[in-house]
Amino acid sequence: MQKHYSHKIFSIALSFLVLASTVSFTIEKHFCGDVLVDISVFTEAEKCAMEAMEILNKKTCCKDEIDVIQGQNELKFSNFEDLDFHQQEFLAAFTYSYLNLFEGTSKQSNPHKNYSPPNLITDIQVLDQVFII
Repeated sequence: MQKHYSHKIFSIALSFLVLASTVSFTIEKHFCGDVLVDISVFTEAEKCAMEAMEILNKKTCCKDEIDVIQGQNELKFSNFEDLDFHQQEFLAAFTYSYLNLFEGTSKQSNPHKNYSPPNLITDIQVLDQVFII
């Protein structure tokens, strides 16, 4: 039972690892002067009130920093042909022996299928006075 749960936990952890390595996201930071105003992940950062005034005065003290974290674009898939000969031989032998391990049993005939027991003339338990209590 422990092995079953640990296998499930390990599988879920590996699937989250693959998901985390393939997801890409952006971190956007808004600075007003040297002060960090807002940080945002996945969406645009909120602008400060000073930026609206800067448009009128045409002075820029606000700046935006965008950090893009790229995920893995391609996952490596291996083919049977990519393995060397000894690995292919081991894999083929292992697969053959594993599949033959679960071979079904042949249907066996029942020789006593049509056998009818003899007719009882006397009840032997009552005759010998042997009773199961």
